[in-house]
Amino acid sequence: MLSYQVHDFGKPLAQVIREAPVPQGSEVLLKVSSCGVCHSDVHLHDGYFDLGGGKRVDLSRAILPARTLGHEIAGVVVALGPDVGEAQGLSVGDRRVVFPWIGCGECSLCAAGQEHLCGAAQAIGVNRDGGFADHVLVPHPRVLLDFAPLAPEHAGTLACSGLTAYSALKKVGMLGAHDPLLIIGAGGVGLAGIHLALEVSGVAPIVVELDKSKWDLARAAGAADVIDPSADGALKALLKATGGGVAVAVDFVGAASTFDFGLGALRKGGRLVSVGLFGGATTIMPAMLSLKAISITGSYVGSLQEMQELLTMARAGRLPAIPLTQQPLSQATQALDALREGRVRGRTILIP
Repeated sequence: MLSYQVHDFGKPLAQVIREAPVPQGSEVLLKVSSCGVCHSDVHLHDGYFDLGGGKRVDLSRAILPARTLGHEIAGVVVALGPDVGEAQGLSVGDRRVVFPWIGCGECSLCAAGQEHLCGAAQAIGVNRDGGFADHVLVPHPRVLLDFAPLAPEHAGTLACSGLTAYSALKKVGMLGAHDPLLIIGAGGVGLAGIHLALEVSGVAPIVVELDKSKWDLARAAGAADVIDPSADGALKALLKATGGGVAVAVDFVGAASTFDFGLGALRKGGRLVSVGLFGGATTIMPAMLSLKAISITGSYVGSLQEMQELLTMARAGRLPAIPLTQQPLSQATQALDALREGRVRGRTILIP
């Protein structure tokens, strides 16, 4: 079994060759067909999330002494544990996409179907080895979903970029013709959100994207308009064009500047859904929250039920793939570097 692992934060991933694991109990072994490279993988590779002001979330306990990254995984079943029977509807040779956001299975959040929020998470590619490898061990058939007739490269991205965007937009709900929607960011998750906006919220979004090389992608995905937040008077012009502000802003970047822009773009009674994990810190004035009656909601990946809903949409042809670029698994470190430096359009897919 070949994998590329974090052994030292910020250093090139280490190539590791070992025997493929033999599935025990309810475990399932997949031969990886594809694995997407997510911005969360960059943070895991760095070893921290930036909280601004010199503060960080230390990730060393989650991914050391060694961890294989990668959570947007599609593959082929090659071995089943002894407890996997016909009732699970899974056979060797089946093609499946992995729901990676696994919880402890015992807490109240897991019992409520919110295992992606579990405080004792067992997420694949984060807390346990993931898909930057030619094989991955999955703990139970219930998190393996049929993706036919989709290509594995497309299906894998639904486990994070697609799911994260879908869950965030479900929190938005349906909007009316006079309820403008603002999407901030046209990276992998943002593009998925632009694709999904009309389907899930009923309106074509206005998109905020600093990198003008991505504007064509945003428009092709369904953006009603694209604006540069750094342009002189950009926020003032947006407020005027929308008659006082947008109903909802969804920030798929999560930097201090994008959070501030989204908050400032809201009309009275508006909502900001904060999704991205870029990092930084900003100041919120409590009085303004009350005076404008605005709300702020966090959104983190999504549930197994939401991924099943998303797959149903995609398999019916209602969700096209975001732009995908394939690279060999051996270039995993280079793929992380390119994403870190902002050189990726859409999603990079690693192929073993």
